[in-house]
This record gives sequence, structure tokens and C-alpha cells, in this order.
Amino acid sequence: MNKRNYQRELDEILKGIERALSAGESRPELLLHCCCAPCSSYVLEYLVNYFEITLYFYNPNITEEEEYLKRKSELIRYVKERNYDRDYGVKFIDADYNPEVFWQLAKGLEDEPERGRRCTKCYKCRIDSTAKVAAEVGADYFCTTLSISPHKDNERLMVLGERAAIEYGIPYLPSDFKKKNGYKRSIELSAEYGLYRQDFCGCVYSKKLKLN
Repeated sequence: MNKRNYQRELDEILKGIERALSAGESRPELLLHCCCAPCSSYVLEYLVNYFEITLYFYNPNITEEEEYLKRKSELIRYVKERNYDRDYGVKFIDADYNPEVFWQLAKGLEDEPERGRRCTKCYKCRIDSTAKVAAEVGADYFCTTLSISPHKDNERLMVLGERAAIEYGIPYLPSDFKKKNGYKRSIELSAEYGLYRQDFCGCVYSKKLKLN
């Protein structure tokens, strides 16, 4: 079986949107789960011309409230400094800080290695919540910025996204944002805008390993 090329699939969707926009149609709505400003920087730059984007900041895996608030404020600052809110109508949904959700899903998996079963449950939690909210707000697509990280398993993210898409009836945008030098561009944008670039994903377990 040939391995799917998610970037190619996304390219085809974007070409279709370009044709629709040229014919006078409006941009489709995308609910985009965001984990932090650096990961979101390139994804926003890449997609903002094609979609009406609402950012969804839902990250119960971030253990410390100070860290949570810092990442959220940096994302909001980036959006405002790029004028994405003013020029493109980018909106923001802030989920409540609730690390207890993560503690519950991590029970019994405390000793799992990074990228193991604990991480899969964490991905699923955030993707499922994004799909649920996407259905509630009537979005045309939903997606996550997580695939831009070289430390995240994109194949796993796609499987979870497409399962949630079936459950909630909203298409998951096929993507692998590391492609087209996405990760490299995120580093450039982080430097250009002075973004706080954390060195762990958010939970206490990743903090020990200093992986992002």
C-alpha cells in the first residue's frame, strides 16, 4: 500500500479553495487547535489566505498555570502583531485552564516513554475537543498545529483526526506542517517576532526530557 502524501492532499484542497475564491465564494471556516505561538506562526501564515480561521487554545497537558498563560499570551500577541485579527478576521477561543483532564488521562501511564501511549491519549484529548467545538460552531474543517513539530508523530495525528472527523461530522484538514520547510519557517518567525519558544511540550513528563 502506498503511503499517503498529506501535503499533496492539502495542496489539492487549497487549489479547490483558490478556484472557489476566484469565483466569488467566501473562505471556508477552519477551527485550528493551537499549542503555542511558535508552532502556530507558520501554520497561520500558510493558511490565512484560504480560510476564515478561529484559533482554539485547548492544552490541559500544560501542567503549570504560569506556563499556560505565557503560551496563550504569546499566541495572542503574535496574532495582533501580524494584524491577523484585523486584516483576516482571525478569532480566538480560549478553553479554560484545566490540567486535571490531563492527570486523569495519564493515570497508569506515568512511566511511558515520550511519544508513547500517554502522548497518544493527550493528542486524542485535544483533537477530539477541537472536533467537538468545530461541530458546535459550524466550521467546515478542523485541524491542529501539532504536526509542525519534528517530535510529533504526524501519522498518529492524522489517524486520530480522521476518527474524530467521522464521530463529529467535520472534515479533518489533511496536513503535515513540517513539509515545505514549515518547521524552519516557524523558527524564523519566532526569531523575527521574539516569540517565547519553549523546550518541552507542556506536561511534567516532557519537561524532564526537554523535548518540544
